[in-house]
Amino acid sequence: MTALIDEAPAVRRRGRWIEDWNPDDPAFWAATGRRVAARNLAVSIVTEHLGFCVWLLWSIAVLNLKSAGFALSVGQTLWLTTLPNLVGAAMRVPYTFAPARFGGRNWTVASALLLLVPCGLFVYAVHHPDLPFWALLLVAAATGLGGGNFASSMANITHFYPADRQGLPLGLNAAGGNLGTSVTQLAMPPLIVAAGLAAVGWVWMPLVLLAAVAAYLLMNNLAHATSSYTPREMAASARDPQTVVMSVLYVGTFGSFIGYSFTFGVLIKSQFPHVNGAHVIWLGALAGSLARPLGGWLADRFGGARVTVVTFLLMGAGVAAVAQAAKAGSWPLFLTAFLFVFVATGLGNGSTYKMIPAIFRARELADGPPDRAAALARARRTAAAAIGIISAVGAAGGVLIQQAFRISIERTGGITPALLILAAFYVACTVLTWAVYLRRAGESRRSLAEAGV
Repeated sequence: MTALIDEAPAVRRRGRWIEDWNPDDPAFWAATGRRVAARNLAVSIVTEHLGFCVWLLWSIAVLNLKSAGFALSVGQTLWLTTLPNLVGAAMRVPYTFAPARFGGRNWTVASALLLLVPCGLFVYAVHHPDLPFWALLLVAAATGLGGGNFASSMANITHFYPADRQGLPLGLNAAGGNLGTSVTQLAMPPLIVAAGLAAVGWVWMPLVLLAAVAAYLLMNNLAHATSSYTPREMAASARDPQTVVMSVLYVGTFGSFIGYSFTFGVLIKSQFPHVNGAHVIWLGALAGSLARPLGGWLADRFGGARVTVVTFLLMGAGVAAVAQAAKAGSWPLFLTAFLFVFVATGLGNGSTYKMIPAIFRARELADGPPDRAAALARARRTAAAAIGIISAVGAAGGVLIQQAFRISIERTGGITPALLILAAFYVACTVLTWAVYLRRAGESRRSLAEAGV
């Protein structure tokens, strides 16, 4: 442990606290910062990954509830996948500010241990098929705790990396979490066959405990990133025009990714009942997760707004192809088009998240303040607050997508109306991104370009 605490004399520590942290200083970054940041990122990826695994439990469980003795309608099964998404979205706001209040390492330990609650409730629920539907909804809602982990993890990792190198690490951190979606959907069906539905809850408990121990031993708290946000600051961040715009765009990217991930299996079952969706639903989340760091890397290289515009165009074309496949009853085209959409959402997730810190950094530096370090510190603080709100709204957007499919299926028997509405929304997001971040000219546009927006 001593080796971890004394990695550089320039950094003073109290226990697992780092008192001095300046990743924007090239010398500090090369000598100390890179190693410490990479270690914290690695553990953060693992814990966030498990959060997503728990969050998505019901996306696969609903496909097996009938064999466990539950009799539910399509609408009820969609509610069991919608409520975890809604709770996860709501939890992202307090989870974002928790690292600033308690320390990133401390909160990572606590948030990991909280995952034991939904796992235990899930095990209890599947052994009691006589539970009323409202109780089943509450059990499903508890898995939303896993959705909150994303916001605290991303807000924490932002402080570890230089301002101009955040796209790739944020993309990797998010992708590690997003992969939990795919891992749950891939690993759970054979586990259910071998050990029963309750195993879906039991399997994560020892892994969660190991992740909590790893966070306790290997992660750090950053003293400069620890502060308490007042309700006034949170309200000001929510009213910020840039927060509002990026929230809409993140609904289009991450809201689509998580909304499709939660409902993909149900959509397959409703449109192609002869297909065993449990064997393929993991492919969508996998494709979107792997594309996310690529989106962050492309944003670092070409600018987040440019990449985001392209991804929205791809998403619009993709859902139009899904609608055509559903209308024609073509399963191969349906699967291919939906996987294309998932990839586009992943690229957009990476590019939009790269934009958030870049936007606030560009605004702080626009007037050329004499104290660049202070300006960058303010930008990080503002971006961290905005990330919580934006990520929460984005996840809530997934709920809207799920409900759009539910209403479309219940009223028309198909998903085409919902898909056409989504295509129109992606076109609107394309126009919004272009109008706010690419149309500007002169000094304003140059400052955004220099910041990587």
